[in-house]
Amino acid sequence: MVNPFEKNNTQNEITPEANEVNNTSNIMKLRKDLKDLIAPSGIDATDIDYLKIYSSTMHRYARCHYIAGVPRMATFPTFLRNMYDFGDINTSVFINPVNEADSQADLNKTIVSLESERIFAAKRGDINREAETANMKVEVERIRDEIAAGFNKLFEASVVCTLFSDTLDSLDKESELLTMEMAKGLINLKSAWANQEAAFKSNLPYNRNYLTSKKHTFDRSSMATVFPFVSSEVGHPTGVPIGFDKQTGLPILYNNFHGSLTNYNMVIFGKSGAGKSVTIKTITARSSVLMGIESLALDAEGEYGIVAEALGGINVVISPSSKTIINFFDVETEVVRDEITGKDRTVLNIENKVEDVTNALLTMARGSTRSEDVNEITKQIIAEAVAEEYQALGINNNPNSLYSDDDVSLGGGLTRRKKPMPTIGSWYQRILQKASMNENIDYQFHFSYLTKVMRQYTREYDGQMAYFDGQSTFDLLDSCPFVNLDISQLEERFARPLAQQILLSWVWEKYVKKNSEDRTKARQKRVLVDEAWMLLPYPEAVDFLNTMARRARKRNVSLAVISQKFQDFYENKAAQVVLQSADTKLFLAQDKSEIDYLKEVFKLSDGEANYLLTCTRGEGLFKVGNETAILEIRPTDREFAFIETNVNKLAAQRGIG
Repeated sequence: MVNPFEKNNTQNEITPEANEVNNTSNIMKLRKDLKDLIAPSGIDATDIDYLKIYSSTMHRYARCHYIAGVPRMATFPTFLRNMYDFGDINTSVFINPVNEADSQADLNKTIVSLESERIFAAKRGDINREAETANMKVEVERIRDEIAAGFNKLFEASVVCTLFSDTLDSLDKESELLTMEMAKGLINLKSAWANQEAAFKSNLPYNRNYLTSKKHTFDRSSMATVFPFVSSEVGHPTGVPIGFDKQTGLPILYNNFHGSLTNYNMVIFGKSGAGKSVTIKTITARSSVLMGIESLALDAEGEYGIVAEALGGINVVISPSSKTIINFFDVETEVVRDEITGKDRTVLNIENKVEDVTNALLTMARGSTRSEDVNEITKQIIAEAVAEEYQALGINNNPNSLYSDDDVSLGGGLTRRKKPMPTIGSWYQRILQKASMNENIDYQFHFSYLTKVMRQYTREYDGQMAYFDGQSTFDLLDSCPFVNLDISQLEERFARPLAQQILLSWVWEKYVKKNSEDRTKARQKRVLVDEAWMLLPYPEAVDFLNTMARRARKRNVSLAVISQKFQDFYENKAAQVVLQSADTKLFLAQDKSEIDYLKEVFKLSDGEANYLLTCTRGEGLFKVGNETAILEIRPTDREFAFIETNVNKLAAQRGIG
């Protein structure tokens, strides 16, 4: 029963469905469209050549431009790069495909027009115009045939940009500069005069072009050049082509001495047969020819002699039967900049040289067994005798102390005569003398040990490893493109690592330090240490390698360390300084046992690590700073003639069955 006095609310009741409709309606009223979100407070488009843009806090000026003319050829990624990278600018590119039937008709008309123009030019005797139109006709015919075969396509494109600035004067200057920059690429950029509002709207995210008459025709290849999307670029604007980026197909230019690098050092790791030697030979040969970079190699396997010959350098063989002597007691002056006056001055640091020679002799004393009997007392005895050797010749921190008082006639003039240096033989004689005079019981064992062990390094006692004893018979020539120090004929287990350490010390004096003599003419030099893993068991050798890695940059020298057995570097904490001091790293194909160490030290992704396990010879990851590329080394046939290391391929090249 219905109560007649009860108010009927059925007509005014708000159901859940109705409430949802009302809420949706209110939300739609409050919702802002794209125009509301991006529009500034106001835009004044009354001027025919620029716009004023107002906001709540400031106002700015804008000028719109469009591309009125393009060159006949376009190159990726440089075609519109100057526009994309030009300060405060927005750029829009509108692309519309052209129907194939229309393409064929338009191209046929163009071909007929060009042929007519060529004929008229020939009748006028305008040879240049005749040749130009003939070439254009051939090009258009090629595109027409490619479209007919389905290999190409035509597009119509318009490019509009809006340049912003805080003042009208700066807008005028930047507009002029942008026009000049684009003109360098033969691109005719014009202001959208009397069409600023339409051009500005075209450059907003509405996906609509209001300047429909400003179009240009591109084929598929040239159309691709307008896209600003490129992968992270590895390499430099100038340098030597060291290979190709496998992801983009573009060549990678690399400048070992580019200012963007924190240091000039390089490390190359790869398993045997991955292409380490071929890679570094390719880089060395090209940088020598194209950039004039001089290189010196510590050749542990006898692989670089042919490179030295090909580049017009020299090959020096160090062996038990060789007559070449390199004295690691040699010391040279260097030029340093005074921190107070800012002027260059010549210095001679004997203390550092004594330390370097001591470490080399300490490695000799430990021998291949790395005897634990050699300790700090042994080192002290060695160091005292080394210092006394220089003192006996009057050589101290005064640069003049390197020279004798009398001059020598050379080349029609007088030049200063350099004093003879101490040698292992003279040092050993001093050790014998000090041992005979020693009364310290704590020193007796160490003197006895040194007199027995070090005898094998002296010529006077016909030592079997005496090839570094004596005054140097070889000196480095200025401006030599490649110097190869071949130690491959020495015993591998101990003699070669020892020779590497001794030669590093000598190279530092004769090759690296000398590069600081004239800062205005300092040449770019590279020191190659191949099979660097041989040095790792010897602490003094690793310490000197680290020192060179840290100090080479100031002398405009790059240290290149090439090695397999990355695990040895991983387990040797002292050797990791070399890795940290190299801004350039190249990882070629790796053995599965090494990959986990590389992942940990260099933070490689799983994809990068897996690639290094599957890539072929001459392929790898190229890291320059924070950028990485997949690099493929492609030596030319002529380069392979002197960089190939595979014995079977060398035999095939020489026609040996």
